[in-house]
Parts: sequence; C-alpha cells; structure tokens
Amino acid sequence: MLEKTFDPKAAEPRIYAQWEDSGLFAPRAAKPTDGAADAYSIVIPPPNVTGSLHIGHALNNTLQDILARYHRMKGKAVLWLPGTDHAGIATQMVVERKLAAEGNIGRRDLGRDAFIEKVWEWKAESGGTIVRQLRRLGSSCDWSRERFTLDEGLNAAVRKVFVQLHKDGLIYRDKRLVNWDPHFQTAISDLEVEQKEVDGAYWHFAYRLSDGVTYQHPVAFDEDGKATEFETRHFIVVATTRPETMLGDTGVAVHPEDERYKGLVGRFVTLPITGRRIPIVADDYADPTKGSGAVKITPAHDFNDFGVGKRAGLEALNVMDAFGRITAADTPDVPAEYEGMDRFAARKAIVARAEEEGWLREIEKTRHMVPHGDRSGVVIEPWMTDQWYVDAKVMAQPALKAVEDGATVFEPKSYEKIYFEWLRNIEPWCISRQLWWGHRIPAWYGPNGEIYVAETEEDAREQALSDYDSEVVLTQDEDVLDTWFSSALWPFSTMGWPEKTEDLERFYPTSDLVTAADIIFFWVARMMMMGMHFMDGEVPFKRVIINGLVRDEKGQKMSKSKGNVIDPLNIIDELGADPLRFTMAILSGTRDIKLSKQRIEGYRNFGTKLWNAARFSQMNEARRVEGFDPATVQQTINRWIRGELTKAERQVSDAIEGGRFDDAAGALYRFIWNVFCDWYLELAKPVFNGADEAAKAETRAMTAWTIDQTLKLLHPVMPYITEELWAELGKEGPARNGLLMGETWPVLPDAFVDASAEAEIGWLVDLIGEIRALRAEMNVPPSAKPPLAFVAPDAPTAERIARHRDLILTLGRVSELAVAEAAPAGAVTFVSGGATVALSLAGIIDLAAERARLEKEIASFDSDIGHVNKKLGNPNFVSRAAPEVVDEQRAKLAEAEEGKARLQAALKRLESL
Repeated sequence: MLEKTFDPKAAEPRIYAQWEDSGLFAPRAAKPTDGAADAYSIVIPPPNVTGSLHIGHALNNTLQDILARYHRMKGKAVLWLPGTDHAGIATQMVVERKLAAEGNIGRRDLGRDAFIEKVWEWKAESGGTIVRQLRRLGSSCDWSRERFTLDEGLNAAVRKVFVQLHKDGLIYRDKRLVNWDPHFQTAISDLEVEQKEVDGAYWHFAYRLSDGVTYQHPVAFDEDGKATEFETRHFIVVATTRPETMLGDTGVAVHPEDERYKGLVGRFVTLPITGRRIPIVADDYADPTKGSGAVKITPAHDFNDFGVGKRAGLEALNVMDAFGRITAADTPDVPAEYEGMDRFAARKAIVARAEEEGWLREIEKTRHMVPHGDRSGVVIEPWMTDQWYVDAKVMAQPALKAVEDGATVFEPKSYEKIYFEWLRNIEPWCISRQLWWGHRIPAWYGPNGEIYVAETEEDAREQALSDYDSEVVLTQDEDVLDTWFSSALWPFSTMGWPEKTEDLERFYPTSDLVTAADIIFFWVARMMMMGMHFMDGEVPFKRVIINGLVRDEKGQKMSKSKGNVIDPLNIIDELGADPLRFTMAILSGTRDIKLSKQRIEGYRNFGTKLWNAARFSQMNEARRVEGFDPATVQQTINRWIRGELTKAERQVSDAIEGGRFDDAAGALYRFIWNVFCDWYLELAKPVFNGADEAAKAETRAMTAWTIDQTLKLLHPVMPYITEELWAELGKEGPARNGLLMGETWPVLPDAFVDASAEAEIGWLVDLIGEIRALRAEMNVPPSAKPPLAFVAPDAPTAERIARHRDLILTLGRVSELAVAEAAPAGAVTFVSGGATVALSLAGIIDLAAERARLEKEIASFDSDIGHVNKKLGNPNFVSRAAPEVVDEQRAKLAEAEEGKARLQAALKRLESL
C-alpha cells in the first residue's frame, strides 16, 4: 500500500540516481531503419560556471526537459547536451575577490599564468554547483557529453573559427568606440551594461564663436511660433550631462533645417579651457526642439557623437585613459592641471572654472539613465580603443534569409521581429575583452607591429619567416575573446566540430532551442551566423522557442533589493521539484509570468490529488491485470474514460509538439483532476462497492490501466512523483519492464473514443454539475437533501434516469428522484441535457434571508464595479499606472461583473418560488 503522502525529499535523490545509473539520459543506439526524424536534439543554453540556479533557469530547463522526456518516450534517439559557460568577467571577478578575502596578492602581482591556474583550481572546487542544481530540478541531460566553453575541444574550435574568419576578411582589428569598464579595465557587451536612473544635471555652456563672428538669435515669438525679437550673440549654447568630455569636443552640431543656426554652419567656435578651434556642422542628429538645438560633439566618448563625427569628418580625441582619468595623450591642448585627474573630479573642476569665467549659463537638474557595469557597478565610459571585430553585417545576411524562408522558425512567431530588427541594423561586433580568463586571441605581434593570426604559435612563427630572415620574438595578443564568441559556436562545437563526428552526423542541426527573448540578438542570432558559415549553410536549430520572463505575483521584476525573489532551490527543498516544474509549464504561455509561492503550493496539491487517487485505487483492489485489453471493456464509464484519456493524449502530444507547454499542462490538469479524479473515480465507487463481480473486475483493471497511461502522459512534466507511483504500483500485478522514464508514450487508437459512452456520461456529469452549482448558488446547506424531479422527460432521458438513479441520488445529494408532468411548487428549475429539472427548495432554505443575502452581495459587487470603473475611467490612472496594475483592475472588473450576473440569476430563480 502506498504511503499516505509522497515525500519528495526522500524520493527525489534516490529516483535521480536510478535515472542516471540506467543510462537512459544518453541517446538510444542507432537502428538501421533510423532516418532524420528519428533523432531529437537540443543544446542547453550554457549557464555561467559561477552561477546558481535561479527561477529563470528553472523555467527554461523545465521546458527543455519536457521536450527531451517526451521525445525519448516517443522512441526517438534524444540528445540533450549540457554544459557551462566560462563567463569571463564574472569568473575573473569571483576569483579575484576570493584571493583578496584570503589575503593573497592581486591578479596583476600574481601574473597571468599563476592567476589562470588559480581560476582552474576554483572551477574544480566550486564550478559544478549549477550542474548539481540542474540535477535536482530533474534535468535528464546526457551528462556523459557535458561540455565547458574552455575545454580543450571547444578551445580548438574557437581558434579554428577565429583564424578562418580572419582569412575570410570577416575578423579585423580597428579603433572604434566601445563600452569601457574602468574598474575591470575591459570592453563589455551591451548585455553587461545596466542602465540606472540617477540624479544629474544638464550644464549649459556658452562656446564663443571664433573670428569675431556674431549672429541674430531669436528671443521672443508670436503665438504661431514666429520670431519677433532677436539679440546679437557671439556664442552658441550647448548642454551636457558630462562636462568632463568637453575636453575632447571636436565639433558642434546643429540641424540643417534650423533657421537659427543656418548661417553658422561651416563657422567655428573656440572651445573653452583648451582654446581649440572646432567647426559647426549640420547633422540630423541635432534636435531643434531640445535645449538650444545645438549639440557638442565628442566622437571619442559618445556613441551618437561617434556617428556624427564620422559623417562630418571630425577628429576623435581620447581625453581619458583606461582608468577613466583625464589624459592629454591624444591632444596636447588639454592643460596639465587636468592630467591624471579622475573623470568625476574633472567634472567638478570644469564646472567651477566655467562658473568663474562666465561661460556657465545654466544648471538644469534632472534624473536620467546612466550606463553602469552590471558586475563592477561603476559608470561605463564610451571609449576609443583598438579592438578585434567581426564583420557582422556580412555574416548576418544568410542568417536573415534562413528565418525569412522558414528554415528556422520562432515560437511565438512575434519574436522574429526582434531578430529581424537587430540583424537588419547590425553593427560590427567587438569580440575582444581585456581580461585574462577566456579564449586568448590567437594573434601574435612581430617586433615592428606585424600581426600574425594562427591556430598555434608555431604556425604564427612560420608566417613571420616571410617577413624576417630569421626567427624573431613574437608576442601573443593579451586580450581574450568575448564569451559570446565561443557561445556562438555552441550547437556544433559541442558535438565535436571541426572533426566529422557521429554526433554531428546524427544530431545536427538540432531540433529545438529554448531560450529567453533578451538574448535573441546576443546569442541566437550569432549562433545562426556562425552555424550557417561553418556548417555548409545549415541552420543550427530548426525551431527557437522563446520562454517568458518570470516576475512576482504583481508583475514586478524580481530583485534582491525588493525582497520578492523566489529561490527555486528553496521551493524544491520545501515542496519538491514537481510542483515547481508544473507551475513553470502551466504559466509558460505568457511573456510575463506572474509567479507566487501560493501558485506552486496549489500545484503541489495537484500532485497530492493524483497520489490520493492512486491510493484510493489500491484500497479498492484496482490492480494491473496481465493481458488486459481496454478495447474490450463493456461498462459505460470504462468506455467513457478510455475515450477521455485518448482525447487528453492527443491534446498533450499536440501541445508539446507545438511548444505550447501551458496547453499541455492545462490538458493534464483537466484530465487528471476534473475527469479522472472528480468524475471517473466517483462514478466507479458504486461499482467497486456493488455485487456485479464482472463489472467490478473490469473497472478495477480499467482504473489501473488508466493510471498507468496517465503516469506516462504526466511524466515529462512531473517526473519524480510519476516515477515513484510507477514503481510502487508495479509491485502488484505483472512485473514492470523498467523505469517509467524508459517507457513508450501511450498509443491510443481513435476507436477508443466512444460517442455513445461520451454522450451518456456527459449527460450525467452535466446534470450533477448543474445540481451542485445550483445548491452553491442558493446557499443550500451541505447536509440538506432536497427532492429532484424531471419534468416530462422524453424516453431516452427517462431511460438514462433509470440507469443512473443511484448515482444521481448520491452525487447530487438529493433525497428522491421523480418524474413529474409539471415542476412542483417551491422548486427551482434549470435545463440540463435538453430536459427541464426541478430542485425543490421550499422549507430547505429561508427565502427571505436568502433574498437579503443575494441582494447584499449584489450591492457589494456594484460597489466594487463602480470603484474600478472610476479608476479605469480616469485617463491619468490608465496612462500613468504600470500596465500590470491596469490589467489587474480590468481583471477585477470582469470578475465582479461575472459574480454579479451569477447572483442576479440566482435572485431571479428565487423570485420564481
């Protein structure tokens, strides 16, 4: 007999060890008859080796595991390939902090080789945390194939790709603007930049026009906006939130159609402090409606200014070093007093000088977004530096066409727009990082600055011999590659490329990729570019399934500072992995998933419902029977449940195949809770307790068979509890062949759906449902059993009444069942299955009290409806409130209106008595 409850803490580690020991995580052996459709493959989005399982991982890996388990049970050779990312900047930061905490010397004092050795030591000790946590979630990855983006095989693939792209002219070195982190001393990607709203100011500076030039500037306007008064000015006003960058100004931009400044285009201003003459240029970037309409241009320290500078031919002057300190290295006209000054100290000094010299015209306080390094927390500086780049525009074209032509599809399709938008406007991809941990760039420099790109230093030396008569000292580039570079090769490098491996032959291209929307451009698009370039034009995956973002129950982003983070490991400790997985699946159909612990607890109850149903079946001797054939059952309820199970299997299969995990979970929930537990087992009770031994034996066998098939259907979503039930229920009846995980998916013929049984039981279920709803509506005490009468039923209905009389009396909790020519006095009528049914309530409920209760509750709903309508009718509320707050109010309104309508119907029925 099953224990009273399922104990996930005890069961999950034991069951996972059984799965892993079974070898079922690995793809099954190839068969001679296998074709491309008999393989299913998916590569895990590699989590950072420094990481710990968060709720986003729980969602993403649950969905992948559902796919892997489902296709495995469908008989396919399934490869779910796991691995972790070396996470350059994050890992380097962790190890540097560890060294500091232990009182060791810093990275630079330690030296590169010794530091890298320390990082590998840390990885050996602590780098497997997230892999162990993925196991706790139930992930059925093939751990024997686990990869790491810095393992030797992937290192070789990265070097080969870099060298080949360089030969193809698609990787090059250039001096451009990057996001520079002064703390970590490295360029970082846009994904590693966090925009924070901070208090700041616009400082308005007056730049004096050179050569004695003046102009008429409008100062008053009529109601049509036409200038009516002018003043003579010898300056032009610009505004900036970063005064320190003015030392690098090389131009002032105005809009070409701005009448105020048309006559100044081509003239010059004299930059304060430096005395540098800089031109006034016309460019659409300047917005005449903002500020003065004139913009200072600092090409070396602002991305927009860099573009203006290129269009206008302006010089780009770096006035900061790698630490964010002022330097005159590029331009000697920066006064010596600023040399080496921190950028923020320089800001204060420049503003003070502007005020003292009279060219500070205004300080306008503001709150604005400022980029910060997500790891360092310091303000990011746009900075001109030599870096390595990929010509992404050229590589993007095949990747664009593949999605346009449907070789790769996105689910939901709407996410293709993000993909197209980015690829059609793609910029060169900066792939070098000034770190030590990562793939070191395979480029060597000769004594005169020549660059030799090669897979090995030996190959680089051979190249150098073409420039030198003898061997010379070569120095390898100090930088490493952007982590996303190695990740872009993940689908094919993990399968052994550049070697022609059996895995590549069998499992590439992969079937699905499950990932988040925020890395469509950082990862998905780059995998498409690299995959198509190096795998003969083949896409790396046929379908991209985008999962939503998990938020808290109010729709707010989870953050430690808000205290609203749900830790999946705590949930697993307390409730088990299955309720978390089911919640992730059933809520996965929206872009923003509103999650609360209460939701997860609710789905823990779902698992308990199934456990109790299995236990009830055991108590009623429902055991598996050797040779039982569900096609031969005679009892109506058994033919009905067979058909309902068949329909549920179709719904679950179609939903998983279509990547609609919420629909799959919803279909499972409805079948298990609403159909099997609430109805079938209730309808089976009289059979179990009856005297008809043949009916009893058939129903017991059918119950056991249905539970077995149900466990198979639910297994991909809730693997632990289903595996435990499979083992426990297998202790009786024919011996099991093995683990549930290795079972085949149910094959249920269309003939299992029996129209007559469906109509018969459907009629009974609808009738009892109507009786129960009416009892609740009219506040009938649970202990009361009112009489029920059918009013002039037709012959088929009368036959059904006779067949199911006992069930109607028991499940409807009615005292008697009669057939009458007219509804009895004091009865409430309703229509069910085309027949008029009367429930006699006279003397059972207090009509006056019930009428008063209904009227009071209707008034309460009216109050709620009025309150919410007032909010939603306020344009300020709708425009200013967060979208999730507005949606919540609309949902409240719909719920209140539905509740009011239900009570009004009950009141109308009451008034008819």
